Amino acid sequence: MLKKYFYKLENIIGWSQSMLSPKQFIFLSSVLVGISSSFAVIVLKSFAHKVFSIATYINGILKLSFINSILPIVGILLTVFVIKRVLGGTIEKGTSQILYAVAKKASIIPQKQMYAQIITSSLTVGLGGSAGLESPIVITGAAFGSNYAQRYKLSYKDRTLLIGCGVAAGVAAAFNAPIAGVLFAIEVLLVDVGISAFTPIMIAAATGALVSVITLDESVLLSFKHKQDFNYHNIPYYILLGLFTGFIAVYYSRNFQRIEYFFSRLRLNPYKKAFFGASILAIIIFIFPTLFGEGYESIKTLAENDPSELLENTLFHDFRNNDWVLLVFIGLTMMLKVFATGITMGSGGNGGNFAPSLFLGSYAGYFFSKFFNLTGLTKLPISNFTMVGMAGILSGLFHAPLTAIFLIAEITGGYDLMIPLMMVTSISFAISKRFEKHSMDVKSLAKKGNAFTSNKDTNILSTLDINKIIQTDYLTVSPDENLAKLVDLISHSNQVIFAVVDEESHLLGIVHFNDIREIIFNAYRVKYTLIKEIMLEPIDLIYPADSMEIVMNKFEKAKVAFLPVVKNGKYYGFISKATTLEAYREKLKRMTIE
Repeated sequence: MLKKYFYKLENIIGWSQSMLSPKQFIFLSSVLVGISSSFAVIVLKSFAHKVFSIATYINGILKLSFINSILPIVGILLTVFVIKRVLGGTIEKGTSQILYAVAKKASIIPQKQMYAQIITSSLTVGLGGSAGLESPIVITGAAFGSNYAQRYKLSYKDRTLLIGCGVAAGVAAAFNAPIAGVLFAIEVLLVDVGISAFTPIMIAAATGALVSVITLDESVLLSFKHKQDFNYHNIPYYILLGLFTGFIAVYYSRNFQRIEYFFSRLRLNPYKKAFFGASILAIIIFIFPTLFGEGYESIKTLAENDPSELLENTLFHDFRNNDWVLLVFIGLTMMLKVFATGITMGSGGNGGNFAPSLFLGSYAGYFFSKFFNLTGLTKLPISNFTMVGMAGILSGLFHAPLTAIFLIAEITGGYDLMIPLMMVTSISFAISKRFEKHSMDVKSLAKKGNAFTSNKDTNILSTLDINKIIQTDYLTVSPDENLAKLVDLISHSNQVIFAVVDEESHLLGIVHFNDIREIIFNAYRVKYTLIKEIMLEPIDLIYPADSMEIVMNKFEKAKVAFLPVVKNGKYYGFISKATTLEAYREKLKRMTIE
């Protein structure tokens, strides 16, 4: 019955495509993709919140504190089981795959990503894995947009635009923050969009936020009611917070990569690896229960309620009234978050780093402000620093200061903290960028040589295939031939550059028409001059393994129009700078979202 309704809906959408203009259909599509993405948010968030509530209830009534340690083991093992038995044995994690799909796969995302992320992340994070749901939400939204565009045979530009719509709607629905959703899609994923592309992305984000508000209980969302007034006298401390969160972001980024690398090197079958990692996670969560799941409840507790509640049902319960013990507990939790998240992901669970960045930021902000208050040096507004700290870590980890600013501004219900948000995010971003060239999303791609950045030229060049630009049909000459042979070739072809090769095709030199222009009109010199006497060594060589960025750098340094290509030590062909630039222009034209 459900399949029948979907078939009817598809027919209606297909009919509307024939009745509407392309631009109008994109607007309609942005609404539909926004609705689809927001329903994915509803499923994930509701499940995770329900499991957290049940676990909290059991702990509170039955005093079974170990339940929080058992659930993540079950969740990660179930995730591995589903990946192996249902999803073909593999699943791509992290939003970096969206960047890769846009740049390298013509914005085509596999159909299974529309449900794979929902299932696996709900099991991992819903049952207590210390990761976030936002990354799976973003990937699911992007998959909805890509597959919708494929279904209705839309162009590459429109596929990419609808991926952005799915991403924006997912973030907007997860936080009821439409502006942050738009900025995340543009700042982190779609780094090159025209002004007109904002409209469908904004429509999708507004749709996602609206559906979320209507259907999700406010307690499921991360939002804050209590905040204190901004006092400009605290500006020096906000500057220090920016530095603090910047270095914490670098600490998190580097250690997360180390943990993932450690698990990738383990020679264990998936189930043993999952049990090994989940068991370590269980011990960490048993000692520090606030690392269970997304951790949004503890963020609210830090910012709005009595933070000493975090010590309830822990080994430190007897010290709940000791501020210094609480501060040490929060500091240790802050430093251990990266290990909890890295183990969750590395051992086989699925999730993301968006929620952990907010968790880490809130703990960093609280720790920073509480420390200064306890020392008696000043009296800082702890709730404000807790919330601004989230923006600092988010900006530092994802290199997305605008997203961080407006996300925190929206979830706090106003823009009273705009000045400290701008200060902390910009400083944190600068610190992180100084030590980490790439953001969390791009770092894994960079290691594989597929880094995509806000540098549009680099992105486009990385998508060009060097083998399609190499021209292998150029005529060659022998070093012992005279210029008469070369003149004959020039007069019967459009070729202006020739490779000089021996009998085994080794490149000995090159001859360019411009270099011999004066000689070829002298009959005597043409007859008695050998090619080896006038050939020149190539200024540089191109190899098929070179990236297009390397090729363009070689052209820039050589200041020539042609460079020879050598393959396996032998002459292979030429690359023309004009041909390369033409390929770049064509790719730019296809990739630009207008």
